[in-house]
Amino acid sequence: MGKVTGFLEYERVSPSKQQPNERLEHYNEFVNPLADDQLNKQAGRCMDCGVPFCQSGCPLGNVIPEFNDAVYKGDWLNAAEILLSTNNFPEFTGRICPAPCESACVLGINKSPVSIEEIEKHIIEIAFNKGYIKANAPLIRTGKKVAIIGSGPAGLAAAAQLNKAGHEVVVFERDDVPGGLLRYGIPDFKLQKDVVARRIKMMEEEGVVFKCNANVGENVELSTLLRDYQAIVLAGGSTIPRDLNLPGRELEGIHFAMDFLKQQNKRVSNSYFLGKQILATGKDVIVIGGGDTGSDCIGTSNRQGAKSVTQFEIMPMPPEYRTANMPWPQYPMLLKVTSSHEEGASRNWAVNTKKFNADENGNLKSLSVIEVQWEIDANGRALGFKEIPGTEKDYPCDLVLLAMGFLHPQKQGLLDKLGVELDERGNVKAIEGNFQTNIPKVFAAGDMRRGQSLVVWAISEGRETARKVDEYLMGYSKLPSKDAIAYA
Repeated sequence: MGKVTGFLEYERVSPSKQQPNERLEHYNEFVNPLADDQLNKQAGRCMDCGVPFCQSGCPLGNVIPEFNDAVYKGDWLNAAEILLSTNNFPEFTGRICPAPCESACVLGINKSPVSIEEIEKHIIEIAFNKGYIKANAPLIRTGKKVAIIGSGPAGLAAAAQLNKAGHEVVVFERDDVPGGLLRYGIPDFKLQKDVVARRIKMMEEEGVVFKCNANVGENVELSTLLRDYQAIVLAGGSTIPRDLNLPGRELEGIHFAMDFLKQQNKRVSNSYFLGKQILATGKDVIVIGGGDTGSDCIGTSNRQGAKSVTQFEIMPMPPEYRTANMPWPQYPMLLKVTSSHEEGASRNWAVNTKKFNADENGNLKSLSVIEVQWEIDANGRALGFKEIPGTEKDYPCDLVLLAMGFLHPQKQGLLDKLGVELDERGNVKAIEGNFQTNIPKVFAAGDMRRGQSLVVWAISEGRETARKVDEYLMGYSKLPSKDAIAYA
């Protein structure tokens, strides 16, 4: 344990950030690093619990008290080794994970939890700066070939683990560069793309092959993969967005959030893209959807110079603190104020969109909404809502961004031609813990299998799937299991 009385002596300290008016001038990350003495104290707040609930809260099973102890002692090499034993990409999760580990932190029962996510990011960045993180190609190859379809967090994690096991791994990505959601879904101000490129380069040095502009089932023959590879991992993500089929949906100016965000990521990286430009510059923007994607649309719209930004969420406003229906250590659904919200947006809760309205020239001019009242049961679950008469209102808008989540993976092309079974939600059917589809050599991981979820869950699934693929190919696996680590 770092410091026995640390949690009594030190308060939680968050890193400073650029002021909103300053960071709106660029697309770079704007969170400043903590000083070494501050990191020492923050790690010293860890209580080294007899039962570390933080580890159970983490989908990866990160060994959190141990790396906190190493940080407190200034042993950055040991801290990095402990962190990387369970997480292939802490530089990603340290920036964009909602930190369910912190929600499960024992200190969080009556004080601010340990700043686990921030410590995680500092461990990996300091390790990179000190030269501890180097390419480490396997010494022995098995001669087995594995194809990974999709280079998002699940595909990258599976590729890294299977390469570590000695298999020849080829990752097929239909975009022009690898990274999937990390590259073209998350704005640069949350995750700069040089961070993604750094990890991709290291994986290439370790022997992973990336083939881009490779759309399996379209310009890459599926029969070739089935013939030439001993195993295939489907890690394409959940990419079909939820739509609003309302009157006026066909009007110009209504777009899916991911189309908007992907375009801006491509602009920042000076990459070419097809289609009409979607820009918020000088416009009244309405974002429908209250999650992280909606927040990303707010930050991007403000950076593009939107006239105004308004966000609608159909669910009621969450509480600021835990309620009886959100007992510790469960992940609480609390009011979240992101950095993008700090930069300026009007937030509206319990609002249902009714229709999109056009002006006399047929252009989008406004959005009609009505307030709703939710029925909540004794356990805090929303049972349904009813509209409140007399609360109808029109909001002027030139641009509407639909950020209401994703339904399932794209079926046209790869999945239809492959013939894998789908579950009742339209995801690839593969039992958790096994990850094998109805085609024995084909496995599925991440959002394509479990539905839209967190990056940390995608990495976890990629790692666990890699172990099952390794067992399928070799009869056994030396790759680590999350459960084995958690109970070691």
